[in-house]
Amino acid sequence: MSERKTVVGLGELLWDMLPEGPQLGGAVSNFAVMAARLGNNGAIATRIGTDPLGREAMAFLKTTPVDASYIQEDFSRVTGTVTVTLDAGQPQFTIHEPVAWDFLEFTPHWLALAEQADAVCFGSLAQRSPASRRTIESFLHETRPACVRIFDVNLRAPFFSSEVVEQSLELATIFKLNADEMPQVLSLLGFPDAAGITPDFLLNGARQIIDQFPVQLVAITLGPQGSLLVTRNEVDRHPGFPAEVVDTVGAGDAFTAALTHYYLRGAPLSQLNAAGNRWGAWVASHAGAMPALADAEREAVMKTIAQAS
Repeated sequence: MSERKTVVGLGELLWDMLPEGPQLGGAVSNFAVMAARLGNNGAIATRIGTDPLGREAMAFLKTTPVDASYIQEDFSRVTGTVTVTLDAGQPQFTIHEPVAWDFLEFTPHWLALAEQADAVCFGSLAQRSPASRRTIESFLHETRPACVRIFDVNLRAPFFSSEVVEQSLELATIFKLNADEMPQVLSLLGFPDAAGITPDFLLNGARQIIDQFPVQLVAITLGPQGSLLVTRNEVDRHPGFPAEVVDTVGAGDAFTAALTHYYLRGAPLSQLNAAGNRWGAWVASHAGAMPALADAEREAVMKTIAQAS
């Protein structure tokens, strides 16, 4: 299980401007950092400004094992930020635009990365601008047939559409979403909707997507209740692992990175589920979306995953 794979997070890198201070994130960037922490050649393909937040992002990423050499610099646009405020205790997000990652460019450097990628994770948010959407599609089209393309839908109103979801699913090997997003996705795709989020509803929704698109695996996260994995011929449900939650930011992205790590190595659904939930719980028990991971701790967690499979 130790062979290194090239795993790319393609899309947004941004700062969450929290009341307690800025925190670096962005779903695909969190994914890439976690993929690198698990022993892969994790790379972030995004674009930042040359402003202080851009410099601070690069300085932070140098403390992680992720490859930041594919991060483009934009001399006229700012690094992405999200203003987070609390309304009656609930977080409200303002995702600012336009920012540097709205103008991703498909350069020869990125073409070389696409051609060597074993897996690429992309979402819907970074496709909000026509320029970045074209670049993401071009990147995915240049990957090898064996490359695993993970579409983590990450619905953030108003930055998604039925067209983006449909065309992304046409390019995806794995579709990852959370339970709350399933009704929205089915509605966007024009499938008959249903009230409530029952296990049967989620399973039937996943099967409709697999029947309609070339997706080989649908991964549905259920928060502290674990996750559901569905392929054309198999279903696996995991109850999740208990965790002393510090914050849940980045936990879903760690789930996706761990699932991808084991999927690339041919693991069964039960192990994909165990790995995703184990690493998601680990991130939730630490502050921030990109917590540091000691080698000994990584090996200990991987040993428990191997023993559980």
